Amino acid sequence: MPPRRILSLWLPALAMDRHRLAHGEEEPGRPRVLIANTAHGPRIAALGRPAAEAGARVGMMLADARALCPRIAAAPRDQAGDLALLEQLAVWSGRWGPWVALDPPDGLLVDVTAVAHLFGGEAELIGDVHAAFARRGLAVRAAIAPTAGAAWALAHFGSGGAILEGEYALTEAQRHGEEALAAQPLDTAEPCPGGEKAASRPNPSVPLRLCERPNFSSFYELPLQLADLPVAALRLESAVLTVLRRLGIKRIGQLSGVEDAASGRDAIQRRFRNRRSPAANPLLRLDQLLGRIPEPLLPVAPAVPPLVQRRPMEPIRHRELLDRVLANLASDMARELERRGEGARRLELGLWRIDGAVTVKRLEMAVATREAAHIGRLFAGKLDDIDAGFGIEMVRLRASWTEPLALAQVGLEAAAEKPGTTLAACIDRLTVRLGERAVSRPVPFASHLPERAQRWQKPLAPEPTSQELLAFHHRPLKLLDKPEQIAVLYATPDGYPQRFRWRGAVHDVVCVEGPERIAPEWWREKGGTRLRDYYRIEDDAGRRYWIYRAGLIGDGRGGVPDWYLQGLCA
Repeated sequence: MPPRRILSLWLPALAMDRHRLAHGEEEPGRPRVLIANTAHGPRIAALGRPAAEAGARVGMMLADARALCPRIAAAPRDQAGDLALLEQLAVWSGRWGPWVALDPPDGLLVDVTAVAHLFGGEAELIGDVHAAFARRGLAVRAAIAPTAGAAWALAHFGSGGAILEGEYALTEAQRHGEEALAAQPLDTAEPCPGGEKAASRPNPSVPLRLCERPNFSSFYELPLQLADLPVAALRLESAVLTVLRRLGIKRIGQLSGVEDAASGRDAIQRRFRNRRSPAANPLLRLDQLLGRIPEPLLPVAPAVPPLVQRRPMEPIRHRELLDRVLANLASDMARELERRGEGARRLELGLWRIDGAVTVKRLEMAVATREAAHIGRLFAGKLDDIDAGFGIEMVRLRASWTEPLALAQVGLEAAAEKPGTTLAACIDRLTVRLGERAVSRPVPFASHLPERAQRWQKPLAPEPTSQELLAFHHRPLKLLDKPEQIAVLYATPDGYPQRFRWRGAVHDVVCVEGPERIAPEWWREKGGTRLRDYYRIEDDAGRRYWIYRAGLIGDGRGGVPDWYLQGLCA
């Protein structure tokens, strides 16, 4: 079996390179930085060389950086976009190995075992990596080593294009000795002076006591390329690095030297005994670096969406033939989705014309489905404005969004129903005719403020369960889209309303119920937002209203309180 080789790819300027490719180069004299909003204000999350030369640093407040260089241009960092680009690069990097694992936030790990000879050697493979990333406008540092930890350390802290020769493995004699010792049953062991038992070597004439069993992990020697690297190359947390620095351990070689003395390793082990995470245990990270214990890696498996297509022998120029091809594609897609145990939520129909023009029609369903007839009916309403030109040479149907959909046995009553009569089918047809945002339904939302206690969502989308609905008092049947200000006459500043003017008419109040006090939502509102006192009132004509007073006299958040009418009661 060939020795394992891992290629580590580090993109130190992933965020800046992505922003540069999307928005262009920096303006001369205006260094660009990417910021992240924090509780204390915007802080620099990524920067380029011009900004670093101007004195800016990652983690510095933007205000402090502009004090050093007033012409710094700031833009928000898109971490979700950076991760999406990293996932795309992981799929693209499969050209160098059978599997690729993510090393967020800006790295990849590629298994290149028994692959380097295809490129002429490991040095040529790294050269091909640098050339490929340079063509895409991305900076990269690469290294190859027997373990993921060693490759990561060399890529981040070693020289560019570092290659760690050899393999972390026992010699042949040591391997045979350990295998024979492990296979020897303990019942044949000879007693040692301390009452312990000793197992026999392959040669019974030379007994080996268990109390003298050699430490086979000492056969894994730390290469000089790794010994001079800082302990930060072990992928440790900042708090652990601070502790090691206080202990005087700054290089990996010093930490490895501690292992030679049992007392030194026990002291380190006791200090980090309760640290279960590998990033918080330096000895565990060192064992992963040297290959003594395995490090699990999760390969990236690209998701291939269901896709079917047809290339007719003659170009399609008439609608009748296009409908027939669409029906066949819908049947093929239904069979493909059934094979996967999925249903389509979003479908894309692509039409390639002879002159090179491409038309794409998208369709989104309320629930996952794989009914060919239903898919055909929905797309039929989107093909009325298709211009075939000199003919359509290829038709492709792709499901860009799928959901699991188990097989179900249809009963006799359900089978007797006509297709397309379900609520989901009705909503799909209305959406196709009226538009994606034309069909929605209101759902309750956890908020004390009446205008925020309801939200609109897709008709068949599940209601959010992350927030429990609040128990309110009885609410009016009709709420105005926006509260309307009214003029109110009251006996005292905090007293009941006696008369009010709304839409040019004066109403005398004969009955009052309240108040119901609702405080502002401090996590959404500004500090000067005033509380509300709601009243249910009835005028002399028997009409009932729901009004509220915004603020109190002397609350320090404004002058005289304002009155608003927000709802009509039954």
